[in-house]
Amino acid sequence: MIPYGEDAPLLRTRGLRYAWRGSENALAFDDLVVGRGDRLFLCGPSGSGKSTLLGLLAGVLSPTEGDVSVLGTSFAASTPAARDGFRANHLGYVFQQFNLLPFLDPMQNVLLGCAWSRERAARAGSTRASVRSEAKRLLLALGLDARTILHAHTGELSVGQQQRVAAARAMIGGPALLLADEPTSALDSTSRNAFLRLLLEECRRHGTGVVFVSHDLSLARHFDRSVSLWPFAAHVRAGAAS
Repeated sequence: MIPYGEDAPLLRTRGLRYAWRGSENALAFDDLVVGRGDRLFLCGPSGSGKSTLLGLLAGVLSPTEGDVSVLGTSFAASTPAARDGFRANHLGYVFQQFNLLPFLDPMQNVLLGCAWSRERAARAGSTRASVRSEAKRLLLALGLDARTILHAHTGELSVGQQQRVAAARAMIGGPALLLADEPTSALDSTSRNAFLRLLLEECRRHGTGVVFVSHDLSLARHFDRSVSLWPFAAHVRAGAAS
């Protein structure tokens, strides 16, 4: 596990509430605590606030009330620039739509995970060559073949292949926390489970904690515990997911 030095839990939320400007609707979330290396499954129907909660956990969105802290760092007490820097150094994010650059090859897309963080780059390798080697290792470990990694434009890849590139980009440099927003929604059940096993194995390798969003309850068995969200509220279900 990567030593981050603090005794604080990986992730803690307190009194989170998010209200949309001009709307009477608001989302209120029960407090969460996620330990280092923990795997949390976040589920709920469309409109229940799953993506909004991930945005709050990443510091991309600011809550109307409450606070999020990661590795003991309070987002409420941080400037936007400080949150951006902290996120680049310590968080990996797998977006539902992947947010890859289609004209780059998979290797170039993965290396973008280190482009804005010297800390991430240093954890990935001591030289440029070793960082590239780690990017290739991640892509191979997540199921891409060597020719595709170096010679294909990412925009030409299948959905499943793009998903693997997005996951490798989020994982490079061993972030403390991985946030994943329904990255398996376009895959069949066999592919979903195979990909998830590979992803979680990489997280174990790095000691990375995971908050994984999905509407597919069958995936909950891969995680330590689950949180169920319903429209305009969140309810923590204690214990390991079945």
